[in-house]
Amino acid sequence: MESNTNQKFRTLICECKDIFYKKLHDYGTAWRILRIPSLTDQIHIKANRIRGIQEHGNPQINESQESEFKGIINYSIIVLIQLEKGVVLEPDMNAQQAMSLYDKQVNKAFNLMQDKNHDYGEIWKEMRVVSLTDLIIQKLYRVKKIDANKGLTLASEGIDSNFLDIINYSIFALIHLSDNETRNE
Repeated sequence: MESNTNQKFRTLICECKDIFYKKLHDYGTAWRILRIPSLTDQIHIKANRIRGIQEHGNPQINESQESEFKGIINYSIIVLIQLEKGVVLEPDMNAQQAMSLYDKQVNKAFNLMQDKNHDYGEIWKEMRVVSLTDLIIQKLYRVKKIDANKGLTLASEGIDSNFLDIINYSIFALIHLSDNETRNE
């Protein structure tokens, strides 16, 4: 029997995948031209917006923390695809190819989540959403430093590992937000 966390992960990823698919319909794979620093900056903007909502409330733009976390997940998956396939000068794949690559990266994140939940005993359940947000922002600063070092690390994981963690932290935040919403109803 599948764990509750695994079920929630799959449900939330289905929501993210639906958004990704709809945007593929609207925009194609225009994102294929984006370099890793551009994508990192886009994710950083979203993470800082979430932090601002958490600190100040009253957002002026009608997009929730949930929608921003889903955007972070999809952009992180795009980063992982770009790391694998490389950046191009113009879009070079169709929606079916993009969706297949999306699924491949989701599977990596899911497997990592399962391994870490096994080792850490799902300690993330005791964390707060603000802590998960801060960890995402910290990972982004790490990625920027690795990028500034031209990808060379002495003792640290690479860029891809950071984005897999960002996906999972975003999923955990979405689970918390969903569970809090359910408890408040």
